[in-house]
This record gives sequence, C-alpha cells and structure tokens, in this order.
Amino acid sequence: MPAADEIRSHIERHIGSIHQVFNDFEDQSSPVSVQHVEPTETRPVHTLITLGLSARAMAVPPGNDSPKFLELMVTLPRDWQLGSEHIAKQEWAWPVRLLHTLARSSSSSESWIGWGDLIPNGDPPKPYATSTRQCVAFVVPSLLVPTDFYELNVPGKNIAFFGVVPLYKEEWQLGLKQGTKALIERMVDRDVNDVVDPKRKNVARWRWSW
Repeated sequence: MPAADEIRSHIERHIGSIHQVFNDFEDQSSPVSVQHVEPTETRPVHTLITLGLSARAMAVPPGNDSPKFLELMVTLPRDWQLGSEHIAKQEWAWPVRLLHTLARSSSSSESWIGWGDLIPNGDPPKPYATSTRQCVAFVVPSLLVPTDFYELNVPGKNIAFFGVVPLYKEEWQLGLKQGTKALIERMVDRDVNDVVDPKRKNVARWRWSW
C-alpha cells in the first residue's frame, strides 16, 4: 500500500472519515494536500491534517533525534466554516493556508520542522487574518488525539504527526525569552489547548486581551 493510502487509513482509523481535501491555494501542483475530518459526536471538532509533507525526509541535523518524516495538523471548533461558500474567505481559510505555508517552508533541502518550533508569519510576524492577532505557529503534539495517532510506521520510515497551535506575538516572545517549557506551562495553566480560537486570551499578558 502506498504511503499516502496508509496515511489516509491512519487518519480514518484514529480521527474519522475524510470529508474533503484542500489543495494548495497558491500552488495547485503542490504534492501536499490538507485532509478535512468533520466533527462527530465523539470528536466534536474539525481536524485538518497534511498529506504529502512526509514524502521526503526533512534536513534534520545530525545528532538531533527529531522525526525526519512529519505531517502537521490543526484542530478547529465545531462552528468553524469550511464549506465551499466560506473557504475562500480569509477569516475561515487561514488555518488551511497556514498548513500549506508550513509545508512549503519545509520543502527546502536545508529546512526542517521539529517539536517546540516557533514559526512566525513573516518578519516581523503579521496576523494570519484580520479576524485574529495570532501570527506565530507553535509546533507541539496535539492533546486531543489518541496516542496511537502520534506515529505511523510505513515501509522505510516512521511518520510523526504534530499539532500546530497559533500564538500571539507576545506569547512567541515569551517562548523565545523563557523557553517553550515555560510557554507550555503558561498555556496549560490558562486552559489553552490546540483547538484554534482566534480571539482567545493571550497567556503572555496579565490583563487578558486578544
């Protein structure tokens, strides 16, 4: 069974049936697509998962134990609009675009993405959409999937699945200054998980604002 088919089976076995597929908005020839699993009663969120990022090994430095083969995912609340009449609108499309952008950024022969990476949207980082101030991608294991979903063994490689959590600029700066462990502890303390909320509380601020 080709790796792509095994990834689809892995998604449907642990997350749910694939409802639709989003190809890269900016590069229709991109080998990386985004699989969309709709909410169910047992998993009441939308799940977006890349397929194709793991087709090539990332340039992980020698001696680093980060996975060389990776797929990324974003978790969205049930009321997020991903229908054909909404997906072209910036306020709904940006999580899909984010996954495609991250996939393109790791396609270089010298690039790679690993656990705990903080990846800003430009320099200086710009909000992903006018509907949010979040502007940095934080790469961590999802807290909302079965542990059996974290890895998939296929012939010749072991594929890891990491979540992407959008952050505010101040949270990014906190992570850079105090480390990702301190950032994660602050997020856990404030009950922030990997379900995207464009206007959630900013955990790097004492007075909440979005």
